[in-house]
Amino acid sequence: MLSLDREDILLAAHASDWRDALQQAADALVAGGRATPDYREGLLAREAQSSTYLGQGIAIPHGTPDSREAVLATGVRVLQFPQGVEWHDGNRVFLLVTIAAQSDEHLDILRALTRVLDRDGVSERLASATTAEEVLSELGREVVPPRLDAETLLCGFPARDRDELVLAGAARLRQAGCVSDGFISAMLAAQPVALGQGVWLAQSQQDVTRSALAIVTPEKALETRHGRITALACLAVDAQQGQHQPLLERLLTLLEEGAGESLPGLSASALLARLSGESATAQLAQVVLLNAHGLHARPAKQLVQAAREAGEQHGVIPALRLEGDDSGVVSAASLTKVLGLGARRGQTLIFSASGDDSAANQAALSMMVSAVQAGLGEAVEPLADWRADAATPLEASEQQATGDTQQAAPDADSVVPAVAASPGMAIAPCWVMRLPRFVYETRSDAGADREAERLVASIQTAREQLLALVNRAEGAEMAEILSMHEEMLGDPELFAAARESLDEGHSAEAAWWSAIDSAASAQENLADRLLAERAADLRDVGRRVLGVLTDTPLPSAPETPHVLVTEDIGPSDVARLDTTRVRGLVTALGGATSHSAILARSLGIPAVVGAGPSVLAIADGSELIVDGERGRVSVMPSASRRARAEEAIAGHEQRQAAAWESRMAPATTLDGHHVEVVANLGNTAHAGDAVERGAEGVGLLRTEFVFMAHPQAPDLATQTAQYGEALDALEGRPLVARTLDVGGDKPLPYWPLPREDNPFLGLRGIRLALTRPEVLETQVRALLTAAGARPIRLMFPMVKDLAELRGARAIVDRVRAELDAAYETEHGQPPVRDVQVGVMIEIPSAALTAASIAPEVDFFSVGTNDLTQYTLAIDRGHATLSAQADGLHPAVLRLIEMTVSAAHAHGAWVGVCGELASDDQAVGVLVGLGVDELSVSSRQIPLVKARVRELDLATAREQARVALAQPTSEDVRSALEALLEQGEPSTAEVTSGAAASHAASNAASNADSSGHSPRESV
Repeated sequence: MLSLDREDILLAAHASDWRDALQQAADALVAGGRATPDYREGLLAREAQSSTYLGQGIAIPHGTPDSREAVLATGVRVLQFPQGVEWHDGNRVFLLVTIAAQSDEHLDILRALTRVLDRDGVSERLASATTAEEVLSELGREVVPPRLDAETLLCGFPARDRDELVLAGAARLRQAGCVSDGFISAMLAAQPVALGQGVWLAQSQQDVTRSALAIVTPEKALETRHGRITALACLAVDAQQGQHQPLLERLLTLLEEGAGESLPGLSASALLARLSGESATAQLAQVVLLNAHGLHARPAKQLVQAAREAGEQHGVIPALRLEGDDSGVVSAASLTKVLGLGARRGQTLIFSASGDDSAANQAALSMMVSAVQAGLGEAVEPLADWRADAATPLEASEQQATGDTQQAAPDADSVVPAVAASPGMAIAPCWVMRLPRFVYETRSDAGADREAERLVASIQTAREQLLALVNRAEGAEMAEILSMHEEMLGDPELFAAARESLDEGHSAEAAWWSAIDSAASAQENLADRLLAERAADLRDVGRRVLGVLTDTPLPSAPETPHVLVTEDIGPSDVARLDTTRVRGLVTALGGATSHSAILARSLGIPAVVGAGPSVLAIADGSELIVDGERGRVSVMPSASRRARAEEAIAGHEQRQAAAWESRMAPATTLDGHHVEVVANLGNTAHAGDAVERGAEGVGLLRTEFVFMAHPQAPDLATQTAQYGEALDALEGRPLVARTLDVGGDKPLPYWPLPREDNPFLGLRGIRLALTRPEVLETQVRALLTAAGARPIRLMFPMVKDLAELRGARAIVDRVRAELDAAYETEHGQPPVRDVQVGVMIEIPSAALTAASIAPEVDFFSVGTNDLTQYTLAIDRGHATLSAQADGLHPAVLRLIEMTVSAAHAHGAWVGVCGELASDDQAVGVLVGLGVDELSVSSRQIPLVKARVRELDLATAREQARVALAQPTSEDVRSALEALLEQGEPSTAEVTSGAAASHAASNAASNADSSGHSPRESV
């Protein structure tokens, strides 16, 4: 971000006119080494487009995008003209803030300056300043805006009295980081004031770090001894910054409209809109901002002019706010207010009109939407570029896939690192599948109706193709994803967006791809890895329809065994794979959570993803070794490397067959130490399959599938039935259910959340669930009800410390007490329950403080996927870094060791439910560290159990000791390979030894080193 220093301020300047002032500004940038003399032409060109006068005597001249070549280094120069300069638009300028920026950094300065404009007398103070410090003080005063957004609102809270509402509001402000614990104590001691219409206000300055307003509404209006309550407002007042008055004004404005009595029925988004100043009766229109640099001065001025024209023509000046933003509603006719919103490309603008004439309101709103869609005086493109001029929707990534790249292929006998996506190893010649090029005309003379008929027919054909793929899909996951694709094609919004383009004269092909591209890019622009990967599904669907429209054949695979290499692969591509021919899969893009990786695992195809663009340059027919265990691709391997791979594959196939035969036997080491091997499930319907594969229970049920499968939060009966399905299939085996784990990176459509710069470090997991305790309470009640006397383990995700655990456990204890009391009343005796409570260790702080958490839980389950990415600061979905996110890194292993030590010291057990649990090299290390349970995908259960049976505890502990002594994950893997070569028995010896000791293993004690079975209630 640009910042101002004392040296950037030039005082007491004088200019004969505005051109002279610009020349001096350009000279100052040149003298400071920020730009070349040519930058002056860029400043003049910008003024020719639109005046950069901002208000309060301030202008912010900056160059055009074309003049960025003249910028040497980002910088700012501030020139003060005490006598003023007559600007070309008739305003008088006393201060020039001249910017040389190589990107869009000037927008940060612009947003800061818009706050300056709201202060009275700022123009006079800037003109009369005699020191640089005075100017800096005026311009650089940091004002922390007050907080009022979706995170500070809590709607429909099941409270029974006023104190509960106060506590909930105070807790919401603490969760938002605006207050500390002292504020909560002060609020409990405060005396709320009735504002009228059932709305009450409680406020305090104690332990406030930022002014903020929380509003809590009950499920329905409460009649209490204090009076009627429809809402409780908690105001945190920052005595130093102030800024709380606008919050009060928003609340009082809402009451002036008489909206107090209706508050209990509003959703958080509706309440926020009302508080932002949007009338409950306002007509609304929304549009996505496509301008490359957002609402900077020029497009903002065009928008303001459109609003004023709407007022002149229809008697209505629309208001404006940003979707999901707490900036409030501003007049679209105020330049400073519009600039102050800081709207960026990709954000949604919401216009509102509250006039008495509905038709006039709608006409005014239509004018605003049209103006934004037209670009507000700038040329705009959809959210991702598409080459209409070349009559093809190819993007940069697709151009690579069609061979338009100069990327060099890897050398012979080289190893390309990638992300392990699906275990196994394969050797075969490769076939590089390149995405088809769809050539078509962007305009059509046939008419919109005719083009619409073509599009409808092609969509229907594509849906029929997908339904046929669903019917012959291998596995429930594939069928589910392909069904989702088929539903995408029925999305009316996609067709509506395409129809708008058809009406503008575009062809069916161009209109369809524009709609697909915009929808997919809107997801990608959320900076959300999971949504970005799902955007690939949209494009996969889009290409299918384009193929029908243009009669473009899909790539034809060889009829001989091969390794498929492609940039990325969509679910429908995976569904067409002939698993008798495709030996392995390599993609240039993607992460371990992409659908291509998920489906490759479901088909049992060895696969690596994220291998980089160089693999696309490999010549067809070149031999590859795909190692889906370690995430590596060997290109044109030497004879010795190939021989080692063939030996490994033969051994792997032998082990797979033997493992399947003994899948029901317990996972007991050669010296009688038992380790539970259980299943990770993403759906209750797969519990029976896990049991068939030898699972001794479920170590991780991702319960969010229940919530994602419904358009609204599932009720108690729905959840109880879903969880009961898994418990029935387990036939008394234990079930570890992770409570709802959604948030910034995994949003629910009916639980809107504000956009976060880093959703992986934001409001998610248990910290999100505790903001909606009623949702967590319903889920806990459903799990306990479904379980009855059967073993159920409740596990909380993303717990960072003991405080969060206690908040969640209090809900479990209360719900359990209520259920037990009801059961005893009905049956005359207390129920028999087998319940354990634990936490997921996936945040380093939880592992580091495990000793303080362990006394209050029955178990830990280490989620190595997230623990690894948080410990190593590497996003495991990152296209280039994810291959380095290895759970065998000694730092991760140290955290697991600490967790096990703390748990066993307090009689708790420890499981591992991340990908590391099924890593062949890691199994021995985890057993040696003392892990009691390994939770893996159902397909991996037989092999993991077999791997445990190959070990003895002394060998496993030696593996753990050696691994902990290494400096890097690469060294860990090398050291473990060396150990294997030195002394570990061969596969045949292990198989024989395991068979000979099987009877002894069954008779041996299943107790772990702490003296209890990890599945017994503690």
